[in-house]
Amino acid sequence: QVQLVESGGGLVQAGGSLRLSCAASGRTFISYAMGWFRQAPGKEREFVATINSSGGNTYYANSVKGRFTISRDNARNTVYLQMNSLKPEDTAVYYCAGGSGPYGTTARAGYNYWGQGTQVTVSS
Repeated sequence: QVQLVESGGGLVQAGGSLRLSCAASGRTFISYAMGWFRQAPGKEREFVATINSSGGNTYYANSVKGRFTISRDNARNTVYLQMNSLKPEDTAVYYCAGGSGPYGTTARAGYNYWGQGTQVTVSS
């Protein structure tokens, strides 16, 4: 059974940084793309960032480009989201997602495994 477990969320002031981690188990991690999505209260879950299976290609939502960095450590079966220059509008529950193949996508349908989510709150 595939499991994705996020950690690293919390409360931070605007302009601060957080690093989210997602530990994966239950399948061959290196074979699949990974992604991060987020959901703010009253809003739909939205794409944040994705990384392909090898880690050589990444893609970001325009709203986080230049501030967030997605990376992965295939030896540790872990994907990370480094978040810098955080803004109050980044406040959301952040979800790690496991792709259905080696290439990343912005579409929720491209991911068939999801973590339980971790809360990120940015105060102004």
